Formats: sequence, C-alpha cells, structure tokens
Amino acid sequence: MTCISTLSPQPLWQIFHRMTQSPRPSKHEEAILQSLEALCDQHNLSHQRDEIGNLIIRKPATPGMENRKGVIMQGHVDMVPQKNADSNHDFEKDPIKAYIDSDWVTAEGTTLGSDNGIGVAAALAVLTSTDIHHGPVEILLTVDEEAGMTGAAALKPGWLEGEILLNLDTEDEGELYVGCAGGVDVSAKVPMQWEVLEGDFMAFEIAIRGLRGGHSGLDIDKGRGNANKFINRFLMENLDDLEIKAFEFNGGTLRNAIPRESFTKIVLPQTKKSEFQSRLTNFIQTMQTEFGSVEPNLSIEALAIDCPQQVYSKESLHRVIRSVGACISGVTRMSPEFEGVVETSNNLAVVKSEDGHVSVLSLVRSLTNSARDDLANNIAATFALTGATTQISGDYPGWKPNPDSKILTTMIKGYENLYGKTPEVKVIHAGLECGVIGEPYPHWDMISFGPTIRHAHSPDEKVHIASVEKFWTFLVDTLKNIPSK
Repeated sequence: MTCISTLSPQPLWQIFHRMTQSPRPSKHEEAILQSLEALCDQHNLSHQRDEIGNLIIRKPATPGMENRKGVIMQGHVDMVPQKNADSNHDFEKDPIKAYIDSDWVTAEGTTLGSDNGIGVAAALAVLTSTDIHHGPVEILLTVDEEAGMTGAAALKPGWLEGEILLNLDTEDEGELYVGCAGGVDVSAKVPMQWEVLEGDFMAFEIAIRGLRGGHSGLDIDKGRGNANKFINRFLMENLDDLEIKAFEFNGGTLRNAIPRESFTKIVLPQTKKSEFQSRLTNFIQTMQTEFGSVEPNLSIEALAIDCPQQVYSKESLHRVIRSVGACISGVTRMSPEFEGVVETSNNLAVVKSEDGHVSVLSLVRSLTNSARDDLANNIAATFALTGATTQISGDYPGWKPNPDSKILTTMIKGYENLYGKTPEVKVIHAGLECGVIGEPYPHWDMISFGPTIRHAHSPDEKVHIASVEKFWTFLVDTLKNIPSK
C-alpha cells in the first residue's frame, strides 16, 4: 500500500500521483489541465491551450542537440470513468485511490487512469527533468479522447513544429505500434409505448454483475460476455412463455467499454413465479457453461421490487428485444494482412430507458474506413426496421502503417541495444489518436508505444510497475538518439 510516488522512476510516478488527485473524466478536464499548467509554471515551461482545450508545452533542445529533428510527445489527459456498482466514487470530484498491489498499481473500485495518465506523466517528466538529453521537444496533451477524440479532431495545422510524433498510449511494453483502427458511433432510439398494468403481477430487477468488461478495441476478441446481450438473450427465450413485461433497461455506461453490468426491471404474473425462478437458474447455469472460463465472477440475481403502474406495451418490448438480439456485437472479421489482428468489430455498449424511448449505442471499429462504414450502416438498418430513429456520427479515421518509417528503424535498434531483443511491430484494433492528428500533419513520422496496462476501461485496470521503468528508459534513449535534421 506504499504511496505510488515512491516508485521508480520517481519523477514519472510523482506526476502520475499528482494526476490521480485531479478529476479528469472525458469532457471534464479543466481541473487536470490547470494542475498541469501549474506544474509547467513551476518549471518555467512554455505552454498554451488551443480553442478546444488541447495543451501544448514546449522546451528547447539541450546543449549540443539543437540539430535534431523536433519531437512531439503526445497523450490525452482524460480517462474512462468506470466503477463497481457498490462504489460511491464521484469522478467529477473525488481523487482516484491508487495503490500498489504486488507488481502492479491499481485503484480501489474504479478505473485507475493509467490509460493515458502514465504516458502523459512520462512526457512531463522528460520536460521537468534537467539531466535528459533531447532535441527540441513539444508535448501535445489532447482532451476528450475517450469520448470521441474531439480534441484531436479539432487540432489545427501549423500549430506544432516537430517532425516525429511519439504517441505514448498503447498498453504492452516491448511492442511498437505503426497503425490502428478507425471508428464510428451508431445510436438508435427505439420508440416505446406504455400500457397500464392491471392484474396480479410481481416485479423483479434482474441484475447482471461481475463480467470482466474491458476495452472495446483491445479486448473485443477475448470472448468476454456482454451484459446487454446476456439479459436480452434471457428475455428473448422467455418473454412469451413467462408473459414477461418490462419497464426499464439500464445496461452499460460507455461506448468504448464492453458492458459489465445490466439492470432490467420486469413484471410477470404471480402464477409464473416458480417457473421464472427455475428458468433463471437454468439460464445462469447455461451462461456459466458457455462463459465460465472467461467470466468466472458472473452473477445474475432477481431482486423483488415494487410493481409499477405502467409497463412497456408488448409490441414495443418486442421491437427492443428483437433489434438488440439481431444487432451484431463482437468481432466480425479478422485482418487478412495482419495475423491475429481484428479488422472489424462492434461493441453493443449501452441499452438504456429514456423519455419515451430506449436508447442503444454502439461503437464500430475497423482498420479500413469502408468496412467501418458498411458495418455501421448494417447496424443502423437493423434498428431502423423496428421504427427506430438512427444516427451514425463521430467517425474518425484509422492510421495506415508507413513502411518507410525512419523513427521505427531508430527505435527497433534502440530497444535491441537496451534489452537484447527485437520489439514486436504491430497494428492495434483500437482508436489511437495518430490517425486523427495525422490528417492536419501528414508529414509526421509516427510511432505509438507504452507500458503494460491490463483491463483498461474497467475497475480492474492496472499498470505493471516494472514495465513502466522499461518504457521510461526506452523513451529517454529514443529522445537521445533522434536523427538529425
């Protein structure tokens, strides 16, 4: 439980600890930006924000390094706000309670924010240090990455001066990423009608908890359960036989997190109670058989609640259940060019009752824009068939690998010299900002790398301590060996 600021490299961990003390969920980054600006002022670092809030920090080259190519170290200041159901953490007010757990740093009941806090802290540790050799450097800290990359999308050409971009936002030490997936949001609003509940009914909240969830890009191929799909499957199989009616859906919270929990409120005739309990028990056993090896902590409970005065009409309920059932979720195609890499996928992220409708939100990812758009159109069409209003929005491009990257050659050689082995060169099925910010700066030579982070976008998020030190050493070595202009 030792304070994380005592870990090595201490300058990095001290800044990361500072970041855990400032709330920074997407779209609420003002507190962290002010904290980082204060840090810059303490070290006499030049800084400015653009119109949307992205923070640029600059530092001249150290003596003798003035002729090196300019480097931009880049990360995002926001984090994914996920917490366990029993946590009362307020992401807009409370600090993250980070602690050391054996070889890892994690947090109490919430996401840690190592995605992308460690990368941001590393970049700032470089600029606040006095003993690191580097050419002219800039830090680009973007806002709102996790909720749509709006900070990166608003970046204007001509604002940054460097030629090499080091994106510090991947999650496996010893791997260099040279390409990533693009993405797009698909939303649907299924119109609902109500009817008065009359008769001898009882009400339950079916609570699905304990799924592993995770990053909707990095973890989409791991066969994990989707809480929205689980509850929908139970309802599809039992809706008519048990005469189930529903009056509230609340599954998933964020577009880029695989839904871990779902809470659905239903009613059924008193005469169906015994059969309902029997079928739910059988369903739990079925899910444990199918998913037990990847979801060992799955919990499904039916808790008795007060009956409502009205419920969704049968026709409305069928529209929701059938459209969610038909919606593709998970991997749809593996890349034919990159072995073991997902090409295209969808995360059926949120199913939620709102005023007069049920909202459904999905995030489609693909290495190719055409496949991304085709899957998005198919998902939208699925819901449109039920009379839903659909919208496709927030598209962002992927990052196409550059086979002639000079910084890639430099970094491979540097890693081999440091650690005696060749780093893996990969393409990632996640939405790195490189594709977006590369559009106004097409001349940039870009690489993405980082420490080892597990279970990002979930309360199980943790970062491997030893990998942070290796990542730091590699970053410092890379800056020392940046090619001349």
